[in-house]
Amino acid sequence: MQWAAAAAGRLILEDGSEHTGRLFGAVRPAAGEVVFNTAMTGYPESLSDPSYTGQILVITYPLVGNYGVPEPKIENGVCANYESEAVRVAGLVIADYSGRHSHWAARAGLGDWLAAHGVPGLSGVDTRALTQRLRTHGALLGRIIPEGDAAVGPWRDPNREDLVAQVSTRSVQTHGDGRRRIVLLDCGVKHNILRCLLRRDATVVRVPWDHDFTAMDFDGLVVSNGPGDPARCAAAVAHLRTVLAAGRPVFGICLGHQLLALAAGARTYKLAFGHRGHNQPVGRPGSPRAFITSQNHGFAVDPAGLDDRWEPLYVNLNDGTNEGLRHRTRPFFSVQFHPEASGGPTDTEFLFDDFMDLVRHGR
Repeated sequence: MQWAAAAAGRLILEDGSEHTGRLFGAVRPAAGEVVFNTAMTGYPESLSDPSYTGQILVITYPLVGNYGVPEPKIENGVCANYESEAVRVAGLVIADYSGRHSHWAARAGLGDWLAAHGVPGLSGVDTRALTQRLRTHGALLGRIIPEGDAAVGPWRDPNREDLVAQVSTRSVQTHGDGRRRIVLLDCGVKHNILRCLLRRDATVVRVPWDHDFTAMDFDGLVVSNGPGDPARCAAAVAHLRTVLAAGRPVFGICLGHQLLALAAGARTYKLAFGHRGHNQPVGRPGSPRAFITSQNHGFAVDPAGLDDRWEPLYVNLNDGTNEGLRHRTRPFFSVQFHPEASGGPTDTEFLFDDFMDLVRHGR
C-alpha cells in the first residue's frame, strides 16, 4: 500500500498509551523497543549505530533534520561519515522535523535517507511527555502505525533476538597496514572505533562475533559495542576466556565491556531505560576528575562476582552503575561508554592510546 508523504501516524506503546504525529521517511509500520536519547547533535551517527538495532529511537532534542545527512563515503573499507553502512534503528520519533536542511556537508535530507533504508519517522510528538513516561515505566515495546493501517501485528522484543548475529560482519576483513596487528571482535562495531585504531598505526583484522580468533596471530584484541542482551553471546564469552588466560592485551567497549565482564566471572542485568546520549558523566573511583561521555546501552555490569584481581575503572556519576573494569596486574580493561564518540564528546579518546601502549609493552 502506498502512503502519502505527510500521512498521519501513531506510536502505540505496550502500556496502551498512544502518541500521534505525522510520518516522514518510509511511510510504513515498524515495531521495536522504544528508548530515548538525550544528545543534542549527531543524529546521522546515532541512527546508523548498530547498537540501536531493533529499537524505536526517541530523540529528546526538539529540532531534528536541520543539517540533513552527509555523503555515504567508504574509505579503506570504513564508513567516513556514519557508524555503519545502514540506518539501524527500527523507527525514529521526534518533536519537530525540519524538511529543509542547510549544511555544507549535506548530501540529502533526513527523510530521504530514512526512506531509502525503509525506516519510518514520526514527527509532531510531545517527546518530553514520552520521555517522562519511559523514565517512569522503563523502556516499553512500541509500534509506529500509519493512519488507516489496521494490521497492527505482534509486538517485537529485540532483547529476545540474536541481534549481534544480525549486525556483525559475515567474514574476516583486514583494514589498514599499521605495525600493530589488532583483532577487532565485531559485535556490531561503530566505524569510528575502526577509524580510531587505524589512526594509531594498527592493522585491524575484523572478525565475526562468534569467530574463533584464539589461535590467530595478533598483538591485541578489541571487543566492540553491539546491540541486545550480552548473555546471548556465549560463543564470544568462551573465546574471551581463552584470551584472558593467555594474557594478551584486551580492550572492551560498551557490549565489549559486558562480554569481558562475563568472561571474568561477573554478571549483567537490564537497566530500566538505559543510558543513551552525549552527556553522561563518569568518574574514576578515588579521583575527583569527571569525564563527559557518549553512551548507548540497555544492560549493565554487576561486578560483585569478580575476584580481587579486578577493580572498577569508572562509575556513572548519575546512578552509581559500573562504567569500566581493569585487571590489577594484566593488560585487560574495558569501558561501558564510547571513547570513540562520533558525534559526541571526545574526552576519553585517550583510552585508545592507553590500549596501544599496552599492546606495545605487553602490560
